[in-house]
Amino acid sequence: MTGKPGSSAPADGSPRKLVVVGQGYVGLPLAIRAVEAGFAVVGFDLDQGRVKRLSAGESYVEDIGDERLASALATGRYEPTDDPARTAGFDVAVIDVPTPLTDGNPNLGYVEQAAAMLATSLRPGATVVLESTTYPGTTEELVGPVLEAGSGLVAGRDFHLGYSPERIDPGNATWRFENTPKVVSGIDEPSLEAVRSFFDALVERTVPVSGTREAELTKLLENTFRHVNIALVNELAMFAEALDIDVWEAIDAASTKPFGYLRFTPGPGVGGHCLPIDPSYLSWKVRRSLGQPFRFVELANDVNEHMPDYVVRRLTLAFNRQRRSVNGSRVLLLGLAYKRNTGDAREAPGEVIARTLLSLGAEVRVADPHLAAGATTFPLVDASANELEAADGVVLVTDHDAFDYDLVARHARYVLDTRNRLAGPQVEHL
Repeated sequence: MTGKPGSSAPADGSPRKLVVVGQGYVGLPLAIRAVEAGFAVVGFDLDQGRVKRLSAGESYVEDIGDERLASALATGRYEPTDDPARTAGFDVAVIDVPTPLTDGNPNLGYVEQAAAMLATSLRPGATVVLESTTYPGTTEELVGPVLEAGSGLVAGRDFHLGYSPERIDPGNATWRFENTPKVVSGIDEPSLEAVRSFFDALVERTVPVSGTREAELTKLLENTFRHVNIALVNELAMFAEALDIDVWEAIDAASTKPFGYLRFTPGPGVGGHCLPIDPSYLSWKVRRSLGQPFRFVELANDVNEHMPDYVVRRLTLAFNRQRRSVNGSRVLLLGLAYKRNTGDAREAPGEVIARTLLSLGAEVRVADPHLAAGATTFPLVDASANELEAADGVVLVTDHDAFDYDLVARHARYVLDTRNRLAGPQVEHL
């Protein structure tokens, strides 16, 4: 490899070439940060619509504003493309593609396709890093062999290979890509050094681990920890409501303990790419390799997957007390994105709630200032006084800061608040 492994300039003074496969919520922030650090970046994505929008300076990822994208384009060192030929000659390539579940099983088709594409332009001394969340063993057992088969090169001997789990938290203004510690790994020491040096140029702190399997497990551990604890408080909230206990007051009180406790709060379910999917990768790997169930994960899946049903059931009971049926009622959902202050509706529980209410005969409308047009099939409206008054019931699904909660409290006839943001005689909490 020419130049220092992690520097952004080879010995001839030209910027090192980075290919980022996937320009979504993870890949785009990485690409833009790398441009700012001096790399020449090719942002590859199969979605031609995304490529056109990026080329026009229009960002669809809220953490990357249009001005920041425009600045990257103005350097001449950021090229969005859907042309595989433009990836040739890379020094570093990072794979940031989806890893969905298909029929409950990990689907690594996008990872395999990305590795096969990169293999055609892989050259000696280059570095390939997988960031997509996956089960332990993927980097060495899948990505490495695909790269070797398509290039004729040998991982470790001819090129560097490693894994570094993404830690993007959409909408988090405090912990951004550059100041969040980055776990790094390689299939051998030279690979680890190459991966670590690359990310040292982009982030404030890297955290090396001994192997790719440990790094892959790190990501699954982080998300499984959240998944299980969210399931715990979700189930606790259901039992507390049945026992006529204020679970939110109990959570607030428990949160005053300065040691041995971390605050988690109930909600309408989990969403995004991580929590509904990632723990299942770990559960699948354990069951396949060891023949044993990962009981905590499977129980957490069961609890969290049924929270949207519980929300609908609570709304149905509230309507029954008003001698009203869900069928024919008008319901306004406040927020549909899975996460506060973002427009990310991937695997969003609000979508499940809306579809379930629709199947029961309700007229469902959605107010979400962060959702782009076309992000949902349900009518998008403003959370205006008229909309609030016209609704037979309002469900606060996602507690965006943009909502006027005083307005909601004044004009809504009934509110089921799944986030504990409202108070009043017409408000019920999850």
